[in-house]
Amino acid sequence: MPARFDIPDLSLFRHVVEAGSITHGAERANLALAAASTRVRNMEEALGAPLLVRSRQGVTPTPAGRTLLQHARIILAQSERLREELGAYAGGQSGQVRVLSNTNALTEFLPETLGTFLTKHPHVSVDLEERLSDEIVGLIAEGVGDIGIVAGTVDKGSLVTFPFRSDRFVLVVADHHPLAKRSHLSFEEVLDHDFVGLDRSSAIQRFLSDKAARAGRSLRLRVQLRSFDAVCRMAEREVGIGVVPDTTARWAVKSMAIRVVDLTDAWARRELTICVRSMETLAPYARQLVEHMRAEV
Repeated sequence: MPARFDIPDLSLFRHVVEAGSITHGAERANLALAAASTRVRNMEEALGAPLLVRSRQGVTPTPAGRTLLQHARIILAQSERLREELGAYAGGQSGQVRVLSNTNALTEFLPETLGTFLTKHPHVSVDLEERLSDEIVGLIAEGVGDIGIVAGTVDKGSLVTFPFRSDRFVLVVADHHPLAKRSHLSFEEVLDHDFVGLDRSSAIQRFLSDKAARAGRSLRLRVQLRSFDAVCRMAEREVGIGVVPDTTARWAVKSMAIRVVDLTDAWARRELTICVRSMETLAPYARQLVEHMRAEV
């Protein structure tokens, strides 16, 4: 008898593969690690074949796992569409929108935009995940997410795009730091200094580490924090220098003893873009979210 997997099985498996880890997949699925591991093992036993290749670096799907993932995404999308259409009979549209965003948009613009949208649509929820812009383009094209917010510089292929916001990354330093007298610098010029930054797993920190590596250098990160505001506060204490969005820096200088130094690198200018596979295939509430974000530009 062929294996039978229910919706929670398929949802968990998708989360595990996309996260590259059973631990992180369990977190996304709101399951305890032990429960998630048992569920995945039961799926493999029911199938009679391994679904994942496990290693110290994480997990990757086997050929059987890739086939299951492909069908899981289709079934889960159909399930969400059914939930949406039936929700209309329960007092209004309901459902979940999966939004993938780079760090800049996630921290600086989406909280307010999503706040106003969700207030108007109490039956809709948003699953928001931080990723690198080039990762987001691929995941939206694959159908992993509904809406992506990416840097305008990445190749978006055949995705449908709309302008969202503009911002730039700047350097923040303490008032008495040697770099405080400079009005502008390139990123490569400051790599000899200690840095404060976000957690190493954050999209922007991975981006900056990659830029340093391309220059044949590495970031001397003294501390990793949870927010750009915290980066500014650590910079004020002369723990290190930080790279933050200009919108954050301009607010921070009003209450902190820090200076803002412009970065001359082309990548520092951030034209943020909304991307979707197709407006026609989006669920109605996802289309409404896109229109809401476009209206606030």
